[in-house]
Amino acid sequence: MTEEESWFWLCTIKGIYRKKIKRLIECYKSPLNLYEMTDEQVKTIKILTEHEQNLLIKSKSINQIKENFQKLQEQNISFISNADMKYPKKLRNIPDAPCGLYIKGNIPSDTQPSVAIIGARNCSNYGKEIALEYARELSLNGVQIISGLARGIDSYGHKGVLEVNGKTFGVLGCGVNVYYPKENHYLYDSMAQQGGIISEYSINTQPHSLYFPERNRIISGLADIIVVIEAREKSGSLITTDLALEQGKDIFAVPGRITDPLSKGCNRLISQGAAIANSPQDIMDELGIKYEKNRKLIKKINNLLERKENMVYSCLDLQPKSLDEILGDVKLEYAEIMVALVDLEIKGFIKETSKNYYIKIKIENHK
Repeated sequence: MTEEESWFWLCTIKGIYRKKIKRLIECYKSPLNLYEMTDEQVKTIKILTEHEQNLLIKSKSINQIKENFQKLQEQNISFISNADMKYPKKLRNIPDAPCGLYIKGNIPSDTQPSVAIIGARNCSNYGKEIALEYARELSLNGVQIISGLARGIDSYGHKGVLEVNGKTFGVLGCGVNVYYPKENHYLYDSMAQQGGIISEYSINTQPHSLYFPERNRIISGLADIIVVIEAREKSGSLITTDLALEQGKDIFAVPGRITDPLSKGCNRLISQGAAIANSPQDIMDELGIKYEKNRKLIKKINNLLERKENMVYSCLDLQPKSLDEILGDVKLEYAEIMVALVDLEIKGFIKETSKNYYIKIKIENHK
């Protein structure tokens, strides 16, 4: 049995958990040493209960271990232990670091900056557009994006990176060969090619409510900075920020309206000392990266729009703006503004969210 296979064996024994595995390694140095012990010797391991001793003994089928390890390779899944040189350095020294990781694709580079983009599952259109924009701009400037492949902000963060052919990594609360949520299978498949899918749970492990808070420490551990985009006052995103603070990571929050329940978590983080992410540049500055905005895209949009349309388009943002506000901000006649609004909506540059309220929508679709 190889050292790699012995780590895989020890980490997949159901009923022996991380803390016990780490104590075993402290005492016996290598899983191989444990594997080569006789049943009588295993019975003398005092840090294990009698039940755990029996689990270890019963698991020592070399044929079954090699067969299970082969199944990983057949699915293009790799396993790395925290004793492996390939194990992410950023993750190695966090409190309660995973003993091993299952990887579909790649792991984040230790030499590139990484940012975690997290937030509400039931996000608003504003949150969606912010997640897409920040992920795209950060990725275009060489930043790896980490998230949890959940619905909402996580998904849009990953999607924004994929749109610009960047690198993004999803940390799952299930096995890496399990699609969850199922509607994200297209993201999963693209990320396995253009980044990676990561989990500490064995293949075929189904999602469980306890696993998601646990995986959050890996999301924050792999990142240099955590950016929260929309979070309720009590949410999983705030669990991640608490873990990130324990790990010594910097927290950024995107501010929102004080009346919006989805902004309460972010606004509270800011009141407690989190940095404000008013734009991707704020995050770039913290990382020490010179921010280069996507000027080609801006030029392309300006070329696509007539002058009057561009004046109206430029005054809108991702928060709904009333017609009265637009009339006050744009120096055009009422009729000209109304024609421009209709034309912009037909072209797909803006959307009327409710009667006489307008927002910009994603412009990357315009080829």
